[in-house]
Amino acid sequence: MLDVSGLCAGYGHGPVVQDVALQVARGETVALLGPNGAGKSTLLAALSGTLRERSGHATLDGQDLITMPTHAIVAAGLVQVPEGRRMFAPLSVQDNLRLGAVRLAGRNAASLAGRFDYVYGLFPRLAERRHQLAGTLSGGEQQMVAIGRALMSSPRVLLLDEPFLGLAPLVVAEIRHALTALRERGLTMVLVEQKLDIALPFTSRAYVLVKGRIALAQASAELARRADLGQLYFDLAKST
Repeated sequence: MLDVSGLCAGYGHGPVVQDVALQVARGETVALLGPNGAGKSTLLAALSGTLRERSGHATLDGQDLITMPTHAIVAAGLVQVPEGRRMFAPLSVQDNLRLGAVRLAGRNAASLAGRFDYVYGLFPRLAERRHQLAGTLSGGEQQMVAIGRALMSSPRVLLLDEPFLGLAPLVVAEIRHALTALRERGLTMVLVEQKLDIALPFTSRAYVLVKGRIALAQASAELARRADLGQLYFDLAKST
């Protein structure tokens, strides 16, 4: 479904990610792991088109993502949930969600209503706060809005950039429950995460990014059994 090879991306001072290759099959949940500064967020930004300085090959069901602008990538079905949530604080929860429905433009009102029902069913707390200003929500609730906003476009591939960062354990459990429901419904997901104890039980395969390159690709269950798991990033950094 998602096929990437030779991907390079950066910010004008040289590439941050170099010669990255990965594949994600339809319905898979794949982890993208690595230490701080490894290039995980840069890789997602290159795939979603929010980073212009990119080259190489990336296709979604044969469609060339590298030549597409961001809005066309969203319309094709690949949507990113950015790190840091990035709410429109003065707008209500419902209006923030509505902004995610770009892919539904031109469809009937029933389609939009159906997406709202879908998101509110996944995150009942947002239904209770639909008229509340997004800027007054807790961090966990804002993360639910960020995920819900992405889901409003009816994506086929969801890129999640550190969705559990800075959240309390109870909120982490609530969001993981929602993501598990999405996985069980067949949504393809790529999860960026630093914490192996969160990422590995949730995913089927994992890619480890170190110094901008893929240093390891392995089934998540096999990776979890590695004897050097506690110092994995350090060991891989020494060998690259």
